[in-house]
Amino acid sequence: MAQILAPSAQWQMRMTKSSTDASPLTSKMWSSVVLKQNKRHALKSSAKFRVFALQSDNGTVNRVEQLLNLDVTPYTDKIIAEYIWIGGTGIDMRSKSRTISKPVKDASELPKWNYDGSSTGQAPGEDSEVILYPQAIFKDPFRGGNNILVICDAYTPAGEPIPTNKRHKAAQIFSDPKVAAQVPWFGIEQEYTLLQPNVNWPLGWPVGGYPGPQGPYYCGAGAEKSFGRDISDAHYKACLYAGINISGTNGEVMPGQWEFQVGPSVGIEGGDHIWCARYLLERITEQAGVVLSLDPKPIEGDWNGAGCHTNYSTLSMREEGGFEVIKKAILNLSLRHKEHISAYGEGNERRLTGKHETASIDQFSWGVANRGCSIRVGRDTEKEGKGYLEDRRPASNMDPYVVTGLLAETTILWEPTLEAEALAAQKISLKV
Repeated sequence: MAQILAPSAQWQMRMTKSSTDASPLTSKMWSSVVLKQNKRHALKSSAKFRVFALQSDNGTVNRVEQLLNLDVTPYTDKIIAEYIWIGGTGIDMRSKSRTISKPVKDASELPKWNYDGSSTGQAPGEDSEVILYPQAIFKDPFRGGNNILVICDAYTPAGEPIPTNKRHKAAQIFSDPKVAAQVPWFGIEQEYTLLQPNVNWPLGWPVGGYPGPQGPYYCGAGAEKSFGRDISDAHYKACLYAGINISGTNGEVMPGQWEFQVGPSVGIEGGDHIWCARYLLERITEQAGVVLSLDPKPIEGDWNGAGCHTNYSTLSMREEGGFEVIKKAILNLSLRHKEHISAYGEGNERRLTGKHETASIDQFSWGVANRGCSIRVGRDTEKEGKGYLEDRRPASNMDPYVVTGLLAETTILWEPTLEAEALAAQKISLKV
């Protein structure tokens, strides 16, 4: 699952001249997903009727699809930019579209924009204007052509970052000369759960009931073991099309649960790419009529939770003698365990129980090849004496800007007292 063993060939997003092909993601591709759901659960929803309408070449829905997939590139230089930002809960994603006069290659070419913060829980009604600053751009797999997705962060009209703008602080950390010199790599493993609409129960599970025990579902294949593969595969291709540095996917231990990995990414890119990948997943599940959940423990009981394991390394960790640097980083992480846990996602205490491949939320531990620890070090890293560490504590709903920034701050910028360092060295445990 960890995907941080090789450097990214290109770690800064660069927009290339797009193909004039129509958007690769049309709703026709969802017929198999929705029809399977209708047959399995006999759900009455608009998605069911949409699929049957698409079977008619002359139907109204089909004509709408033709317009949705219309390539306007030969007729105008104008493009559509979808501005994306994080809402008031810190996990919900919002977006709106605007016309840009010509194609762009960098976020700096785009104008700032405002939105009604009182409708997203981010500003009072009497002073509701919040300003979006474009920060990163990706190709739009839904509209195709030269159209783009724009990751933004949010500020007051006076230029102050609003409380839910976690990107601002992370960008400051990654622009620090000490951090930049270490070229921090991140490989983030985003787990998520697909839910049936209306009932909020995992995809493939009998409504109100349970499937067989965990075991055959992880990386499994077959109608009785894999639920939602079309969504995972569609998301994979959408990420590649957009320019997201996605490195893999797999079915997870709990049925109806999946994972994708992004990285290795350098610095702030890790957060930008995860947020854009999450947005694509929200849009794809929207089209498929399935609900996306990032809850760290969507089903109570003897089921795995959902995490967002974060693989991390610095230049010093990747060079000869790097294992000693990794151990020093782990020492620092042990001393700031509470600070990290408090920032690693809501509801994480329901997941970090010491069971189901997790460590206890109250106790810091590290080990080689041990998935029951707070920090895992791979066998290859131990053998080669250099490499990376995996922080297994972040929840699936964590903010990647917060987690990546905090890891860099704790391991590069923060220095404990000698007394605290000596005490921690005696306390932290190694589990192999």
